[in-house]
Amino acid sequence: MSAFATRHHTVAVAGQQVFYREAGDPSRPTLVLLHGFPTSSHMFRNLMPALAHEYHLIAPDHIGFGQSSAPPVTEFDYSFERLTEVTMSLLDTLGIDRFALYLHDYGAPIGLRIASRNPDRITALITQSGNAYTEGFTPFWDVLFDHAKDRQTHEPAVRRLLEAEATRWQYTHGVPADRLDRIAPETWLLDQAGLERPGNREIQLQLFWDYQFNLDVYPDFQGYFRQHQPPALVTWGRHDEIFGPAGAEAYARDLPNAEIHLLDTGHFALETHGGEIAELIRAFLRRTR
Repeated sequence: MSAFATRHHTVAVAGQQVFYREAGDPSRPTLVLLHGFPTSSHMFRNLMPALAHEYHLIAPDHIGFGQSSAPPVTEFDYSFERLTEVTMSLLDTLGIDRFALYLHDYGAPIGLRIASRNPDRITALITQSGNAYTEGFTPFWDVLFDHAKDRQTHEPAVRRLLEAEATRWQYTHGVPADRLDRIAPETWLLDQAGLERPGNREIQLQLFWDYQFNLDVYPDFQGYFRQHQPPALVTWGRHDEIFGPAGAEAYARDLPNAEIHLLDTGHFALETHGGEIAELIRAFLRRTR
C-alpha cells in the first residue's frame, strides 16, 4: 500500500480501544487532527490524502465517537480531561514526540490542554471553529449553559440537539446555496448513526454538561499563546452559528502573527472549502518548517 493512502488502525490505550486513521510517511512532520461533535475522524477523510505527500497525519476517534470504544457512562469518566489523557496516551503509544495540531470543535479543548501542558512538543496550531475565547460563544450555547446549571430542567431541550434534524443542521447552516451540493449526506447520516447507538446519548449528555469546565482552563490556553507564540492558522466559517467568527478573531489578541481566514461557510468548513483549507495548510506548514 502506498504511504499516501489512508490506513485504519485500532490500538489499546488506557484500557480502551482507540481507532485512528493514518496517512503519509511517519518520517515526515506529523499533524494530529482532532475532530469535534458529533462526528469522528471521518471528517478528515478528504483532507488527509490531500496532505499525505508532505506530512504524516494521525486522526483518532475520541472515546464515545466513531469506531473507538464507547463504554457506558457508568464505566468511563466522560470528561474533556479524560479525553485529553487518552489522546496524549495514544500519541505516546505511537511514539509521536513533536507534532502540529488541527483543532475542530471538541478537539480544541482537548488539543489545547495538550499544547499548553506540553509546549515543547507542539510545532504549530491550526484551528477550524476550535474555540479558546468566550467571544466565540453564540446564542446556540444558551441552552447548553443552562443545562450545565440545571441538568434535570433543561435536559429535554438539550436532547433535541441529538436528533437527526439538528445533526444535519450543523452541516448545512451558514453554507451558501451554491456550495450545499458539496456536502455528502453520509456525513450527518454516519454521525447520527453513532448518536443512536445504545447508551451514546447519555455519553453525549455527560460531555455537554462537562463542557462548562473547559472555560476554566481558557486562561491557561491564552497564557500558553502569549508565552510561547506557537505558529497559528485560523480557518473558520464566517457564518458559523455554533462558534461565531468573533472566536476566530480573538486569537489575534494573544497571537498577533496568527493567520486568520474567515471562509464563506458554516461550522463544517472542510465539507465545502476542503480544497481551500488544504492549500492554506500546506503554505502555512511550509513556512513554519
